Amino acid sequence: MNQAGAQNQAGERERAAAYVAELAVDLASLARRHRLDTLVYLLDMVRLEAENVTRHVKGRP
Repeated sequence: MNQAGAQNQAGERERAAAYVAELAVDLASLARRHRLDTLVYLLDMVRLEAENVTRHVKGRP
């Protein structure tokens, strides 16, 4: 894979992770409203992992 292809793939991965993080925030809010504590916890973990992936794709530690 050439450099442009690798950058495009990284950009797509970053966008996907950012979208997952955004959805997790919305779903956690819904779960929180209905006191679904285990789901809130899991969705918060999903958000954190997605944000972590986004940071690593951008090259930040």
